[in-house]
Amino acid sequence: MALVTTAEGDDPLRGLVAAAELRRQADRLAAVQVRRARVQGISWVQIAVALGVSKQAVHKKFGGGRLFRKDG
Repeated sequence: MALVTTAEGDDPLRGLVAAAELRRQADRLAAVQVRRARVQGISWVQIAVALGVSKQAVHKKFGGGRLFRKDG
């Protein structure tokens, strides 16, 4: 929560640093959940819908062919 507070604060440079760290953390968490979803047999289409992006975007970002490929 401290990062969110800093990102929303009045100091733009500190806010940008905090926002960048939040983005890195969110990307790591998303990657973990994508791997978990694939292990559980959840399709790339379902993952894409959950993330609000296209199937192609999910493949590009998370290396679709490398993560437990079970569907197209």
